[in-house]
Amino acid sequence: MSDAASKDAALTIMMPVDLAGSHALIEQLACTVDSQHNTIDSHVHTIEQLRREKQEIEVAFAEYIERLFRKRSERYIQNPNQLRLDLGNTEAATDAAEGLAQAVDEASRTVEVQTHERRPHRRSQRNEELPEHLPRYEVEASVPEEVKRCPRHGERTVIGYDTVETLEFQRPVLRVRVTKYPKYACGHHPDCGVASPERPTGLVEGDRYDSSVAAEIITAKYGFHLPVYRQQDLFAGSGWTPERSTLLNILVASAFVLRPLAEHIKRVVLSSGIVGTDDTRVTLLLPSAIPQAKADDPKSQRIYEVFREAAAEGRRSVTARMWAYRSVIEPLNVFDFTVSRHRDGPDLMLADFGGTLVADCYSGYEGIALGSDGRIRRAACVAHARRKVFDAKEVYPLESSVVLAKFQQLYDIEDRAKGMSPEDRLRLRQSEAAEVWGSLEEWLKGEAAGRVLPKSKLGQAQGYLRNHWEPLRTYLSDGRIPIDNNEVEQLMKQVAIGRKNWLFIGSVAAGERAADFFTLVSSALRNDLDVWAYLKDVLDRLLAGETDYAALRPDTWRQAHPEAIREYRVTERRDRADRKQYLRAARRRSRAVPLNS
Repeated sequence: MSDAASKDAALTIMMPVDLAGSHALIEQLACTVDSQHNTIDSHVHTIEQLRREKQEIEVAFAEYIERLFRKRSERYIQNPNQLRLDLGNTEAATDAAEGLAQAVDEASRTVEVQTHERRPHRRSQRNEELPEHLPRYEVEASVPEEVKRCPRHGERTVIGYDTVETLEFQRPVLRVRVTKYPKYACGHHPDCGVASPERPTGLVEGDRYDSSVAAEIITAKYGFHLPVYRQQDLFAGSGWTPERSTLLNILVASAFVLRPLAEHIKRVVLSSGIVGTDDTRVTLLLPSAIPQAKADDPKSQRIYEVFREAAAEGRRSVTARMWAYRSVIEPLNVFDFTVSRHRDGPDLMLADFGGTLVADCYSGYEGIALGSDGRIRRAACVAHARRKVFDAKEVYPLESSVVLAKFQQLYDIEDRAKGMSPEDRLRLRQSEAAEVWGSLEEWLKGEAAGRVLPKSKLGQAQGYLRNHWEPLRTYLSDGRIPIDNNEVEQLMKQVAIGRKNWLFIGSVAAGERAADFFTLVSSALRNDLDVWAYLKDVLDRLLAGETDYAALRPDTWRQAHPEAIREYRVTERRDRADRKQYLRAARRRSRAVPLNS
């Protein structure tokens, strides 16, 4: 049989004889063709992106060479799509000025912008006067003799004074409190023994360091992000040079005293019903001896597994995690420390939690929600979904802009809902935001979304939306649930800034102590409190035996100590929110720009 005959026979065998088989084959071939087209399009997009990057590198290199041999006064904007800055009277500058004037003139003739009355900017007058409660002392300025005596009439008479108040700074003053405990005895009756008043419980053995010292160390490290070795210098400037071990011992003793209060705040947060969570990395040093796992303690088992694996690989540290849990209902935050990002960390933390968990789409949260038998409902962060679409603007500018516009509508609705009651906010979301989500769903099912490559950034963003569609829309069912998790993500800055300073955590116990300190400091900051004043009073009351932890919560303590509220922080936050809301409202008013026909 010839080759041609063999090929014809093969084709005859491959071709189905029934109609259904022919349709199946056609569908299969169509899928194969689509797959090949997607592969070709992916390569084309990759080549195009590399070509643009090559052009940008060439332009940047050419600009760099040109600037290298130019005078410093001739710098210009690096973007080749923008006009170069030229302050000389060159023809290019003249042409550019004429072109800009012509563009402005044309825009003013073709676009009519809706006018709106701008809210008057009430900028508060700066108060230059120094606070009245600060202590003052008077000094008399030195006066030269030629000012005291008149060359014609002799000695001048003082008729008054011009006063100038100058603020001075002195380093913190340390002092030693000497407490004398009297001893009593019966005269002529030594068998009665010696009586003395009971000594209060001290922070450390011998009551050598006051709670004010402990409050300063905690505030400096977890509020101002100062590691212990820098605090040595601060205390040394006031006359006391402590050992680092001394400062660490004070931290350990303080953590033991504050632990019950931190546990109480944890229970309050987890019982509030709506909690947002996020995590960030911290470096944990590997101990010289790996602790053995306990059979009934899953946390110790995870520690043993992570440490054993790191030791086998010869590593000196592991990447641990600091988790934040922020209550939406109660103004309190809780932190937790784990040696890894395994799901068992938040799983143990949320073992008694029932309600809505606002978080990103980390698979561990999904598993926790699925394994809770409906006890935990997951709400995804809309900002994460929007961020993925935003990252795809370069390759798919038109499609991304359509989706980003819908996200902008959603956030405009949330901006209008600020200040509303949860019930009114829910009605607004259901009447307007649900419609926007419906249009977004139609776009995802439409032809434009179908043309997007699945492995491209926009394709991955679409997959993210489809896979987490219901959790992203959970906030539509409850006016108390936030649209995103940005408030919790901002809490991670408190850990990240500290991490850049103290660099690492020395042990698991130190990580757990740090979580408790972050819990108290972060909650105090959330309530605009003087952290040092709050911690000192709480330590004093706990050492005195107080067990009313509800009264020691930062939000409750705030009501009884208005003098410790940082009012300037309250004002700054309110002004920032008003300014942001006004700018968004102005943008919404000017969004619809009518064009003259």
